[in-house]
Amino acid sequence: MDHPTPLQLLWSKLLPNRTSFSIILVVFATASLALTGCDRTSQESGVYPVTYHSSSLPNVALIDQYGRSITVGSLRGKPVLFDFIYTSCPGPCQLLTQHMKLIADKLGPNLGAKVSFVSVTVDPDRDRPSQVLDYARALNVNVKGWYFLTGSPAQIDDLMRAFRLTRSRDNAGEINHVLGYFLVSPDGREIVDYSQGVDPSKPARDAEQAATGNTLIGRLSADLRQL
Repeated sequence: MDHPTPLQLLWSKLLPNRTSFSIILVVFATASLALTGCDRTSQESGVYPVTYHSSSLPNVALIDQYGRSITVGSLRGKPVLFDFIYTSCPGPCQLLTQHMKLIADKLGPNLGAKVSFVSVTVDPDRDRPSQVLDYARALNVNVKGWYFLTGSPAQIDDLMRAFRLTRSRDNAGEINHVLGYFLVSPDGREIVDYSQGVDPSKPARDAEQAATGNTLIGRLSADLRQL
């Protein structure tokens, strides 16, 4: 078993009161890595190739920022970069969205044409299409190829389970944040997780390579699955 990374240790100090199945714990903490058989491994700081096989694009019907129904499974065929946010977030979600925007800027016209972005609310009880549209507009990210999705709590939970995530709250009742983001291959498999410490050019390049099927992350994940 690998020792915790400095990022994992930092987050464990920042979020000491989260439950064992909190969002942050499920994504990055060492206990979660034990439960999932160490199927996320870091080859460079902030980059975690994923080695399990399950699909991260289930046939869950959600609603985009314009009130249109989007079946997540229909996004197969292009790489998809996922993050999880909520519109009343006091700051971390905006920082994550701004980081995603830097990646979008690196992709340029490939966003939408070759790569999709999906931002999913973890507060579906309050975040309806109008709220997520206002959020996207306020951060200047309401652009082609970037979906902001909401739905019922059960639908959001179904999607998050595909990423081995759960919605949770801390002891004060505040929603726990998902601080990372996730690249899904065109065939619907999650292939790498990133922290916000990664240079935006790295996930942009990985997404472009995944679009062509020539991705180092994909080859590394395939090699790891054979160990």
